[in-house]
Amino acid sequence: MNYDVIVIGGGPAGLSAAVQARVRNKSVLVVSAPAADLPLARAQRVDNYLGLPGLSGTELLARFDAHARELGVERRYGKALNAMPTEGGFFVAVESDVVEGRALILACGVGQGTPYPGELELLGAGVSYCATCDGMLYRGKNVVVVGRSSHAPEEANYLQGLGCHVTYAAPRRPEGLSPEIPFVKAGEVAILGDGAVTAVQAGGQLLPCEGVFLLRSAVSPGQLLPGLAFDGPYLQVNRDMATNLPGVFAAGDCTGLPLQVSKAVGEGLVAGLRAAEYLDRA
Repeated sequence: MNYDVIVIGGGPAGLSAAVQARVRNKSVLVVSAPAADLPLARAQRVDNYLGLPGLSGTELLARFDAHARELGVERRYGKALNAMPTEGGFFVAVESDVVEGRALILACGVGQGTPYPGELELLGAGVSYCATCDGMLYRGKNVVVVGRSSHAPEEANYLQGLGCHVTYAAPRRPEGLSPEIPFVKAGEVAILGDGAVTAVQAGGQLLPCEGVFLLRSAVSPGQLLPGLAFDGPYLQVNRDMATNLPGVFAAGDCTGLPLQVSKAVGEGLVAGLRAAEYLDRA
């Protein structure tokens, strides 16, 4: 489906941007992880957001979401895997589907941390970020799921149901994981192989496998859209929240400090306005 604006990220910055683009009569899709996976959801009490002190992060997110939905912003819960520039905008892969937008706003938070050893080298050669997309390739084969999101157990169960031989590696065993799936307690992992994945080192154990699914809540901006300029670990933007790529704007934690709700909402406002103006000029 085609949209004027696709926003990647459903936190304060993304929903603020979506609201601003929507009130300027742009069709908007917000792609994000479920609210429970967002960093703000872990805040028990937020006292420094103007006019709404004392709410939990979950309560704030619910209010932001309700506001956006009332204005007609569409939501899609899932992981944006990559974005590809086209002549008229961008194709964005969301799990196993593709959506199209004329402008793109990145509000995907801070990076997902340093890539695991072997992750980038073996991406596409046994390393995957999407069980739904690539699971059928590994039917009857050994795979390791590195669970770093609330939906990871569900995806591991899905792989098991396909006929994959699944081992789940995470700092703690999650709720909802099938008891038939072996669990390995591991804080850090390393992906091994020469040209293709052959094993995962996790929790002091060597787990032979042909595929590894790294199930984080989001893909980092640099992996999502190659060619973006960075200032250290953060996306480089100007005062219009525009990145170095035409039609791509950014807001919130991904653009730098301070990592605060007020800053994210303000930057989202600017990004949404400027994205709408960009489309009006096109």
